[in-house]
Amino acid sequence: MTTFIQKMAAPALLLGAIAIFAPPAAWATIPVQHWTQANGAQVYLVESPAIAMLDVQIDFDAGSRRDPPAQVGLAAMTADMLEKGVRAGAAHAAASEPALDENALGEAWADLGAQFGAGASEDRMSFSLRSLTEPALLDKAVALAARQIAEPAYPEAVWERERQRLQAALKESYTRPGNVIGRAYAQAVYGSHPYGYEMTEATLARISVADMRAAHAAGVVACRARISLVGAVTRAQADALAARLLSRLPQQPCASLAPLPVIPDVLALAQAQEENIPFDSAQAHVLIGQPGFKRADPDYFPLTVGNYILGGGGFVSRLTNEVREKRGLTYGVSSAFAPGLHAGSFTVGLQTRPDQAAQAVALVRQMVKDFVAKGPTEAELQAAKSNLIGGFALRIDSNRKLLGNLSNIAWNDLPLNYLDTWTQQLEKVSAADIKAAFARKLQPEKMVTVILGAEK
Repeated sequence: MTTFIQKMAAPALLLGAIAIFAPPAAWATIPVQHWTQANGAQVYLVESPAIAMLDVQIDFDAGSRRDPPAQVGLAAMTADMLEKGVRAGAAHAAASEPALDENALGEAWADLGAQFGAGASEDRMSFSLRSLTEPALLDKAVALAARQIAEPAYPEAVWERERQRLQAALKESYTRPGNVIGRAYAQAVYGSHPYGYEMTEATLARISVADMRAAHAAGVVACRARISLVGAVTRAQADALAARLLSRLPQQPCASLAPLPVIPDVLALAQAQEENIPFDSAQAHVLIGQPGFKRADPDYFPLTVGNYILGGGGFVSRLTNEVREKRGLTYGVSSAFAPGLHAGSFTVGLQTRPDQAAQAVALVRQMVKDFVAKGPTEAELQAAKSNLIGGFALRIDSNRKLLGNLSNIAWNDLPLNYLDTWTQQLEKVSAADIKAAFARKLQPEKMVTVILGAEK
């Protein structure tokens, strides 16, 4: 499970290294094709014929927000254990397909020169495939990926080994200040909402192989798949590949299935809270924030530009200028929104000397309050928009980055021309838009403050 600090530090878009387009001057549009297969799966495609490579991501509504409270970590473990082996060929497979343990599975992917991965975030369980599009290699990679998606072995002995390893890792994580404050902060911001769940030794101990198999069967259902493809394939090829990747899963229509349980929204904070955690640390760690907004919120662009000005823009942000440059209270301070299917957090994070924690906290609180009340200056707005628009090219300059954007469109039901209009949407943002959006979303007088390792 990732800590809150790791989630904040994670880039908003997936990183990659294989360029797929000509230089920026040649960019025009990024046509996104979308269709629904007979089984209900939704497919999104960006054709990129320049390099003989295909990247695929398949998402299901089976993330950690659906974990039972007593078994937090179930989604993550269900996904992680997919790499530990596949069963022998089932009804969909030929009799010549033997079971593969984790070593044989790793060797099979290495022989193909392809990559497969699985993981779970708060909202979704995701599977990824990267392969060359040479027909023989791609055919074998898709066949193996389909087995791994639908027929994980979940070996008991391997799970016991992994559980022991994870329990040891959890114990060790309690010695790390970032993990300790992240857990306390998530609980304070989200309360009983699943976004605030944290895996513990106790919840891990309650997860069995039978639980993982049941979670997989309930969550990894063909008709609920969102499949994103970027690479050197046509629409017809992409449609056939998507169907093959899901072919070993049950194919019943979603209308025949019980609807997924509704997850309640994150509750707004009723009042300000402050928690001081004693910890022997050279630096005091500080997190200040509250629930923010959903990814599909119409205020997304004003909030994105505004946060860049406030604390998301690195050395050009207000927080860095005031807290670090002018007063020397920290080496680094930043703010971030983490929107999801529910209202993810807005957070300001910093580290400072234990004897300076109170001063730093007071300054940050006042700066957030002032920004919400007054918004940005026109000069700040123009500089932020220039930097964000100028850096847009770097957000889509590889298959993997483009796949991250495409899966974002697919998962959040964003317009298909989202990438084509991204810079125009930013350009339209005014200072008044930012002020109004921040006033709607943030309540500085009710924020959570968690301080770890401050001087007593």
